[in-house]
Amino acid sequence: MFHFSMRRSARLLLVPALALTLGSTAIHAAEPGDVVAKVGDAEITEADLAYAAQDIGADLQKFPPTQWRSILLDVVVDMELFAQAAKKDGLDESDDVKRQLNFLTLKVLRNAYLKDKIDASISPDDLKAAYEKEYADFSGEEISARHILVKDKAEAEEIIKQLEDGADFAELAKEKSTGPSGPKGGELGYFSKGQMVPEFETAAFALDKGSFTKEPVQTQFGWHVIKVEDKRPQEKPKFEDVAAQLRQQLIRERYETVMAELKADTPVEILDPTLEEQPEAK
Repeated sequence: MFHFSMRRSARLLLVPALALTLGSTAIHAAEPGDVVAKVGDAEITEADLAYAAQDIGADLQKFPPTQWRSILLDVVVDMELFAQAAKKDGLDESDDVKRQLNFLTLKVLRNAYLKDKIDASISPDDLKAAYEKEYADFSGEEISARHILVKDKAEAEEIIKQLEDGADFAELAKEKSTGPSGPKGGELGYFSKGQMVPEFETAAFALDKGSFTKEPVQTQFGWHVIKVEDKRPQEKPKFEDVAAQLRQQLIRERYETVMAELKADTPVEILDPTLEEQPEAK
C-alpha cells in the first residue's frame, strides 16, 4: 500500500511539469522498441519512457534513480489512458487539438534537424580548431585586490585621506567596510576581467600593483576604495574546461548559416502587418 501511494504522489507531482529535459542520463540499457507494458491494445516502449524523462527530467531528479523507471511508467500509463479517453470522446478531431499536434510535429522535426544537421556536424577536430583560434594570442591578466565598501562618497573620501596618511588598508577595511569581505581585511582574492561589475573592474585593472584608488568608485553596491595587491598573467583555459562553451558557439554560428540558407531557398511572407520586423532599438 505504501509503495502504491508513494508512486501515485510522485506521479501527481510530475504531471504538471512541461518542457524539462533530463539530458543524456541513461534510464535503462535497453532497445528503444522494447515493450515494457500494455494499456489495452496500446504498447508502451522504452522509447516512451525516454521521451517522458525528457519531458519531466528536472522533477524526476527529486527521487532516487532506483524509482525513475517506475515513476516514468506510471506517467506514461496515465497519459495513454487519458489519450484513449480523449479519442473515445472525439477530442482528437477538434481543430484546437489538431493545431497543437501540428505544432508539436513542427517542434519534433525542427529538433531532429538541428540534432542531425547541426549538432552532429561538429566534430572533435572542429572544437580543437575553434579552441586554437579563440585562444591563439591569449594574454589574460588576473589581479588580487582588497576593497573597502561604504554607503556614501564623503566617507570613502575620508578613508582615502587616512590611507594617504599611512593607515593600513586591511585594518581600515575591518573597521569601516560594510561588505562581506570586511572581516577579512577587504580581501577579494584573484579575479580576471568579467567577474566584477564594470565600474569596479575598470578602476581595479587600471591600478598599479600596490596602489589604491585616489577617488571613490561608485557601483550599485555603494562607494568603494580599491587596492591592488598583486598582478599575474592568467593561464590559458584548458580545452576540456571550455569545450562545451565552444560547442555552443559553433552551434549558434552554424544555426545562423543554415537558417540563412533555408530562408534564401524558401520565401517567407509576413501577412500580418503588426508582425513585420521592427527596426532595432538604438
